[in-house]
Amino acid sequence: MAQRMKSDWLLFGTIVAMVGFGLVMIYSASSVVAELNPRINSSFYYVGHQLLWAAVSFIALMYFKRRDYRMLQSATWAFGSLGMVLFLQILVFFLDSKTHRWFRLQGVGTLQPSEFAKPALIIFFAYFVTQKREAINTRRTIVAASLALAVLAATVGLGDLGTAIVLIVPAAVVFYVAGLERKFVVAALAVGAVIAIGFIAAKPYRMARIVGFFDPDYKLIGMLDHEGKIKKYVSQSVTRDAGYQVRQSKIAVGSGGLLGLGLMQGKQKILYLPEAHTDFIYAVVGEELGLWGCGAVLAGFLVILGRGLQLYWVAHDDFGRYLALGVVSSIVIQALINMSVVLGMGPTKGIPLPMISAGGSSLMSTLICLGMLLSVSEHSGY
Repeated sequence: MAQRMKSDWLLFGTIVAMVGFGLVMIYSASSVVAELNPRINSSFYYVGHQLLWAAVSFIALMYFKRRDYRMLQSATWAFGSLGMVLFLQILVFFLDSKTHRWFRLQGVGTLQPSEFAKPALIIFFAYFVTQKREAINTRRTIVAASLALAVLAATVGLGDLGTAIVLIVPAAVVFYVAGLERKFVVAALAVGAVIAIGFIAAKPYRMARIVGFFDPDYKLIGMLDHEGKIKKYVSQSVTRDAGYQVRQSKIAVGSGGLLGLGLMQGKQKILYLPEAHTDFIYAVVGEELGLWGCGAVLAGFLVILGRGLQLYWVAHDDFGRYLALGVVSSIVIQALINMSVVLGMGPTKGIPLPMISAGGSSLMSTLICLGMLLSVSEHSGY
């Protein structure tokens, strides 16, 4: 007789609550702007698209939740999913010649293949580390893992540097916990930082964001670049002050205070704060629901983090442990980066807040990862 799995209602309930909360906030953040847009003229446009993606994403979550996670511990899943994402990344590079990010889907919005690199890499590295744990510090293992990560991160970074960073950090966490010597982790992060600097320098708008955060008055750069070449390069494609978005975000959060102005009552989302329903939705939460609302969102991610870390300790096998660790580190690190940007604690980067920001690809990718986490929980009897 098959063993009946015990559902992890705390984790599942947290996921449902956060997705539902995200739908409410997306409507609040986008309804006015969508209705004022003559091409849209419907306050339900963005939330309607997100609701459709949420329905499909929950089907994906339930598929991975009900599937024994140990079925993923195979070369077919590990290399097949990674190869599929890499193929889609190469395809989108040519089909989306401007941004190299999105497939345009008629009537549904866009599909961003780089988002699906997250669950693909989590499965790959959980499988890889489990297979190579005894030889984790050998040159052959390190070269093979670095090559796989570098190829995927490079193809993603061409169009979306933020997502590439979100891919690298959880991989470093998994390898470090698995026993990779610290010198190799530091070396890998150093190489990643050099590559990231190259990607930043290749795009003037990326340079503008970094300079706008660290040296907005060009004092330090002026001392190093007397001819002003860097300032000219940064300014050539910048149509708005690089710090504008963060300033508006901080105004929104600050005006919310402890309890907020009330749901739907925020003002910054009305043509002041760009991307209010996507990357900067946390600012709308702060303005309308105040410190309590922001704290509730943070608490949701802390529940996911706590559950994932507990599963790392109680999972019956190494693959389950590293799968849980990869999922929580990916989601929580992305959330912390997004919140840091919104609060002005880091340079602006287009990284969505998992389950809260509008974005179908991000939502589906996140729920696939959480479906795998639920599977680990339920098959571990926790």
